[in-house]
Amino acid sequence: MPITKNAKKALRTSKTKKTFNDKRKRVMKDVVKKIKTLVADKNNKEASSLLPEAYKAIDKAAKRGVIKDNTASRKKSRLSAAIKKIS
Repeated sequence: MPITKNAKKALRTSKTKKTFNDKRKRVMKDVVKKIKTLVADKNNKEASSLLPEAYKAIDKAAKRGVIKDNTASRKKSRLSAAIKKIS
């Protein structure tokens, strides 16, 4: 447990940041998972319509440092390649 005043404040802020980061990561993973299931079902139209939403979630996660920039680029590239493959 933190003892000093600064350490207590740091613990509070890290907890709030963790909740936001967890939410961003969960939103990103959910959208990616939806697209992957649609690709597996060969549903090109719905997967393509979800792609901008996935890009938005991935970019937000990368912007806030939840994932790294190259990881975001790789995820976006693989999603678009998977959708292109079924079309």
